Amino acid sequence: MPDDLTRRLTEWRRHLHAYPEISCQEGATAAFVCARLDEMGIPFTAGVGGHGVVATLRRGVSNRAVGLRADMDALPVLETPGRGHGSRNHGVMHACGHDGHTVSLLGAAAMLLEDTSWSGTVQCVFQPAEEGFGGAQAMLDDGLLARFPMERMFGYHNWPGLEAGVVMVHGGPVMAGAASFDITLRGVAGHAAMPQDCADPVQGVAQLIIALNAIVARNVDPQEAAVISTCMLKAGEAHNLIAQEAVLGGTMRAQTPGMMRFLQARVREVAEHVARGLQLSARVEIVSEVTATVNHAAEAAMAAKAAAGAGLSVRGDMRPSMAAEDFGRFLEVIPGAYAWIGNGASAGLHNEAYDFNDAILPVAARYYAAVARAALA
Repeated sequence: MPDDLTRRLTEWRRHLHAYPEISCQEGATAAFVCARLDEMGIPFTAGVGGHGVVATLRRGVSNRAVGLRADMDALPVLETPGRGHGSRNHGVMHACGHDGHTVSLLGAAAMLLEDTSWSGTVQCVFQPAEEGFGGAQAMLDDGLLARFPMERMFGYHNWPGLEAGVVMVHGGPVMAGAASFDITLRGVAGHAAMPQDCADPVQGVAQLIIALNAIVARNVDPQEAAVISTCMLKAGEAHNLIAQEAVLGGTMRAQTPGMMRFLQARVREVAEHVARGLQLSARVEIVSEVTATVNHAAEAAMAAKAAAGAGLSVRGDMRPSMAAEDFGRFLEVIPGAYAWIGNGASAGLHNEAYDFNDAILPVAARYYAAVARAALA
């Protein structure tokens, strides 16, 4: 990659890091992407599935087509201060590296624009609302595959702890499916000195947390991957008042659709039984769900071979993660593969001290371009 392009990518990435936008509010980020595409003379369509942008590169006479996807949204995280390019949008931060993903796809588009060795169509998909807000589904619902035909789709995520620039490609499951849940226990409020006249939902929540943790411990085969974590509690307004209502929120993770269905069914059963035993009512709501990301074998092999052919270091020996990523929704309807690219010894994803490693921008851009050429060949 030319030094001038590397410098520009670093500047672009740090600009996006300084001005992050949370899911469904990526208007300025999308406008920045469109401006860079305009400068390069690459045609694009904005407003796909919300703030999504699709740039289309065509060359030669081949009717082959491939999609390359990057996500654009940030998180509601307060960044650790001290960086010159730190977030200027208080309480919002690119704590997952989507700024780097976006810019590396712009870099790949720039590389493919100057490369005359390929023939076909490359659809560069800049996706909004990945962080639990269904951005992939929104783009599909807006006709992504009909309006911008592609035979395969590829993407990647930076991966802290993996050696910087190393490409990890799984042959099957990559990241878990996830579902967020809210459980509302409702009872009878009253004076804390007279519990016999009340039905206490706070006591119910205390017992329910233990019972939910027992689902994975006692109902799931130890050799299967599953997680249930309770993460939020809301109840009560006074020290001497038994509340009428308590709400428990959390997440469940699984690497297969069958296990996800099982977890959801057991959460509902356990909540209802705990509530009934304490004379409470229970309402269980699944508030968002993300499909597991499972690579197609042929495309995973293609991605690994393309990365190696581009001179990148490739691994295939890491276990899948229980983190979730909505690229899996694309892989349910189109063949493709999702890779990890090492971010080096950085803070972890979703951490207030995290930062995307600018040194891997050229690597990620080369990876995108390499898999596009391989798919079109």
